[in-house]
Amino acid sequence: MSAHPDAMPKGARQHVIHALVLLLLFALLYAGTRAVPGLHGPAATIASAGFLLLAGTLASELVEPLGLPHLSGYILAGVLAGPHVLHLVDHETVEELSSVNSLALALIALAGGSQLRMAMLREGLKSISLHHVLQLVLVLPVMGAVFYFARPLIPFAAALSVTSAIGVALLWGAFAMCRSSAATLGILSQTRATGPLAQHSLAFVMTSDVLAIVLTAFMITVARPLVVPGATMAMKDFEALGRVLLGSVALGTTLGLALAAYLRLVGKQTILVFVALGFGATTLLRYLQFNPLLVFMTAGFVVMNLSTQGEKLIQAVQDAASVVFVLFFATAGAHLDLPLLGLMWPVALLLGGSRALASFGAAKLAGRLAGDAPVLRRWSWAALVSQAGLALGLGFEVERAYPSLGRGFGALVVACVALNELAGPVLFKLALDRAGESAAEAERVDPGSQRAEALLEQESR
Repeated sequence: MSAHPDAMPKGARQHVIHALVLLLLFALLYAGTRAVPGLHGPAATIASAGFLLLAGTLASELVEPLGLPHLSGYILAGVLAGPHVLHLVDHETVEELSSVNSLALALIALAGGSQLRMAMLREGLKSISLHHVLQLVLVLPVMGAVFYFARPLIPFAAALSVTSAIGVALLWGAFAMCRSSAATLGILSQTRATGPLAQHSLAFVMTSDVLAIVLTAFMITVARPLVVPGATMAMKDFEALGRVLLGSVALGTTLGLALAAYLRLVGKQTILVFVALGFGATTLLRYLQFNPLLVFMTAGFVVMNLSTQGEKLIQAVQDAASVVFVLFFATAGAHLDLPLLGLMWPVALLLGGSRALASFGAAKLAGRLAGDAPVLRRWSWAALVSQAGLALGLGFEVERAYPSLGRGFGALVVACVALNELAGPVLFKLALDRAGESAAEAERVDPGSQRAEALLEQESR
């Protein structure tokens, strides 16, 4: 009992030390950027990456006592250091660092696929299927309608004809279906949550990513005759889409078998394999017009369900992602266009709030129809708010497919993702805590059993 009175002061001292070190880091980089302004090139990129890693890690420790997820700390550090606040990391360097997104998304897809166990999917098939159907049937048309009637408030959409506005509204509805597997995995990794809510959220969000990719590609094809004057929709467009999707699954299956063989026969230097996949394979797959995210997700699924190397893959991805995710979310924070968000926040808040409410309603109805456990009926919606890298990628894919929309669509996507990126992880962590599934909450409720499990684990080692 005598050890307990010192626990809080020790924790408080650690947080003070973290805060002082963080302030010192910001002060050193601030002085450096003022002493040598306009420094670019590899040296500046490496220095900025190191700074964001340290600052993001320290900031995550400081926000944890507030009940906020580590992701919020990573993003906050990036926002403060980015080109719109302290200008410690300029636009050019942020763009250079954004190349880490390819590696991060590859790891996210591999981890997501490897988390989709056949037994888990079979067990929750009815619930997950109903949730997907109701999200599609309710959220997509609701968000399309909100966008259509809100178009006088949206600069690039205000002058669109009725037909073009309907087409863009369909595209926005498809974009609204996108979730954030990165945020979900990040929160689950931080909280070490286990239970029906964690399991359901993981399965739903990972399968939702696949559906979002397919749905966006489908809507890009369907909306073209509505948005582009004189354009037509032909069967060859759907044939090309089918080839991309089936080819991506086939390549992912081959890659998964190759990864399983490597993990079994070699099992070392997996970080080099991930780097090669994240940068080299991603570039090649895009050049060949396959979907890298679907390829890597299929590969992870194959390793987990068709080999005995699934747990080894999960551990290897977690080891690599512990660093990559910090840089990924810190760079995302630095990349947030705050002036744009300040300009478009009323529309972004309307669209983001409508999406959250529609997702909430669909999840509640699906939980009741599926006969879900009470914890799912109450909290399953919380994992549906976050959006991040995949949403940005799909939004910019729409922008590239429809140059006539200008940069307006992409700008609105960035503004909405910014709000969802800030609010979503907080809501999901709160739900896991309230459901009693996070490790910290389980320790608070039943500390004796947790300590016993820790002692048994130590003895087994």
